Amino acid sequence: MEVVNKKGLHVNVFWLTISGIVLLFLSVLTYFYVLKGVYGNFNFFGDLSSLPGFSEYFKDDGPKVGILYSGYTENLLADGSTWLADNVTQWKRQLDNLKITYDVLQDSDLERGRHTKYKLLILPGSKSLSDREVSNIKKFIDDGGSVLATSGTASYSNNAKWRGWEFFSEVFGMKFVKEVPRDEPYKILTIRGGYPVTAGVPAGFPMKIATWDLPIKMEVLEPRTNQVSFWFNYRVEQGLVMEGLKKSAGISYGTYGKGRFIWWGFEISAMIGFQEDYIIFDRFVTNCVNWLLYRPISVIKDWPGEYQAAAIVTPILSDQPENIENILPILSAKKIKPIFFMEPLLAETKPDLVKKLAGFGLLGAIVDIGYLNSVNDTVNKLFSYEAQFEKIKSARDKIKAISKADVVGLSTAFGFYDNRTIKAMVDNGFYMLYSDSVSDRSVPKTVLMKEGSVIAVGKTARDDYEVIRDNNLVNPEFQYYTYEEDVQRVLFEGGMMVIKLHTDLQCLPENAGVLNELLNKIEKENIWITDAKHLYDWWSSRNKVEMRVEVRSDNRVAVTVSNPSNDIVKDFTISIDLQRKAQNIKVSSEIIGTKIPEYKYNPATKMIYLSVKNLDSGESRIYYIDYDFLAS
Repeated sequence: MEVVNKKGLHVNVFWLTISGIVLLFLSVLTYFYVLKGVYGNFNFFGDLSSLPGFSEYFKDDGPKVGILYSGYTENLLADGSTWLADNVTQWKRQLDNLKITYDVLQDSDLERGRHTKYKLLILPGSKSLSDREVSNIKKFIDDGGSVLATSGTASYSNNAKWRGWEFFSEVFGMKFVKEVPRDEPYKILTIRGGYPVTAGVPAGFPMKIATWDLPIKMEVLEPRTNQVSFWFNYRVEQGLVMEGLKKSAGISYGTYGKGRFIWWGFEISAMIGFQEDYIIFDRFVTNCVNWLLYRPISVIKDWPGEYQAAAIVTPILSDQPENIENILPILSAKKIKPIFFMEPLLAETKPDLVKKLAGFGLLGAIVDIGYLNSVNDTVNKLFSYEAQFEKIKSARDKIKAISKADVVGLSTAFGFYDNRTIKAMVDNGFYMLYSDSVSDRSVPKTVLMKEGSVIAVGKTARDDYEVIRDNNLVNPEFQYYTYEEDVQRVLFEGGMMVIKLHTDLQCLPENAGVLNELLNKIEKENIWITDAKHLYDWWSSRNKVEMRVEVRSDNRVAVTVSNPSNDIVKDFTISIDLQRKAQNIKVSSEIIGTKIPEYKYNPATKMIYLSVKNLDSGESRIYYIDYDFLAS
């Protein structure tokens, strides 16, 4: 059909229509490839509604989280108590900070099944629940929902009668052990590393939990449940260490049927501490919510490769320094480079020994930089920066003049340090601080200054002063068993074992062989035995990297890594919990020509590990991880 317009031009309607269809098709095809470039592989018609942009503007399912305000539990409390309201309010505040919408539910909502539209139920302090609520919560998790519960969930009926711990054993796979008594204002709950819910939380972090709520200890009984923390304090409590750890769980997470749960043995309002403690706690809460909502969680691994823990040897030259000779063949045979700590005066009296030690490992100085009158003293008695600088410099110069080697480590005579100490260390070329006062983690702590950085290493295991001198374990077999307990505990935490030896005790001829047995044990475990230099390089690089993970679609995660420091970060590993089993994994980059990192995927843990190399100063990279979900 041909049409003539008013100006006499001939228009072929058929070909005009065909041209329009072709242009429309090309436009849709172009749009499809743009979406594919942003969101990865997806089915245009099946997955379009799941894309962030589409769901944000065209799809609104309402809040995904429900918080139970249990009136039955409130009836258990004393008249006028705001305990439950305070905990609910704090949960609301946490979700507001995460920009997650929520509804506050009543007992009747759970009883009538109005909770099933939510992906996550939070049950703060819900000790008293009706039989119908308990049944519906079980079914909710079994059908694929997520629950975050605190304290003694469902241990009482709605009419305040004791129900017991059946809910825990059936749903959480745990057994009640005991309540934490109120004999102390707070109790330390030690956090384990290496789990998605503890991403970014230092392994061995001591969370301070107020005891006014009578927190709970549990024992994990089933493999579907993971123990995340423990109340047991190996330094002061009696008994077998591993048994004590496993019978004092304070946080756990796992699966029940098709769903997920996280349990805390305390309330959110019971966590106390300083600003840094709250920052780390907020990070932990964020991880818990993300894991329960099936959001990918990423973290830079604490240790290289597949290592789950680390160890470093730090001999101290004390009385009878010549006994250090008894362990040198052991260290040499295993190619382990320790860091030897000594006072400058001792170095001057044993110059030949110091020269010899410089060929076996690294050197550190023991320096008096002042003291505190007591651990509770709020008045700092440490020397001024100028005095600390001169003392550290003098110690370095004396030991270096004798050994002809650099002095890189500092151990303070009384175990304390401050920011002036760190600055004086950096200004004198030191990069490792050993201090017994570093006790808030079992991994190194990077202390940053404008002039440079230092890694601070604390006392993460019992040393020979405790084992031999204080506990009188003169039998080498008993010494080994005690150290072996610490190996298992550090591996359990995912931290680092500092093997601290003194020349007047563990280095004695009759005791030196224990070190060989201990190192054999460590080598058999998945533990990285390293030295101060490699530890500093790894840990400081790890802490220079900033990372962000973003869900682009059901089939793509974008991982951004940046290096804001002034140095090249040579080698680090990113671990990402994809939350579901995946197949057909492909790693690519936003910018053509970017080197693609090597990766490994563990289908059992649903973790993918990216090994990134040579991230330049100021450089940022975006990696795309594309995959298909594998049905469970």
